[in-house]
Amino acid sequence: MTATQDEMDSVSPSSQPWLHQHGGGEIQKFGTVKQFPVGLSYDARMYAGQTLNRTLADTQILYALYKKSHWNVRGATFYQLHLLLDKHAGEQLALIDAIAERIQSLGAVAVGDPRHAAELSSIPRPPDGVEQVPAMLSRLLDAHERILIDAHKAAAKSAELGDDGTNDVLVSQVIRTGELQCWFLAEHLVDTPLVRI
Repeated sequence: MTATQDEMDSVSPSSQPWLHQHGGGEIQKFGTVKQFPVGLSYDARMYAGQTLNRTLADTQILYALYKKSHWNVRGATFYQLHLLLDKHAGEQLALIDAIAERIQSLGAVAVGDPRHAAELSSIPRPPDGVEQVPAMLSRLLDAHERILIDAHKAAAKSAELGDDGTNDVLVSQVIRTGELQCWFLAEHLVDTPLVRI
């Protein structure tokens, strides 16, 4: 015998999960900030929420590009690049969490749906198929550069607004990780033979 919803409502407590909960609606709209006692102005928190969400969206797309490249890399440097690209993807995944948590700590709403991230991202979509390694690496470098240009501007503006936490996330995590990963990728595009004949 199956209990009706009214019967389940009258029994408390219950181990029955409350399934199909769709009627609650949003409790905070994307693009807004609620008041948090973090010692920052509304304008500073609003700027950080908007800027960090663009960085978060781009970083989510960059992470996906790294995984696509990791799975689809081909050629003589397969093993080294397969491992490097996965390592970089893992570091980008850690950045995603750090950026999202900074957004939330400011009272804003972090972009979480990959379809929404794709709408906000400035990174061009790659072809669905497999690219040659130089094109694949160049695509990753271009994505990094887009993120780094925006991060440098946002870090400077955050410092101007007195938002040391956002400045720190951008400088010590987004910028430093991105610059290091760019170095590793760019060195793979140097045309130097392994031996000279």
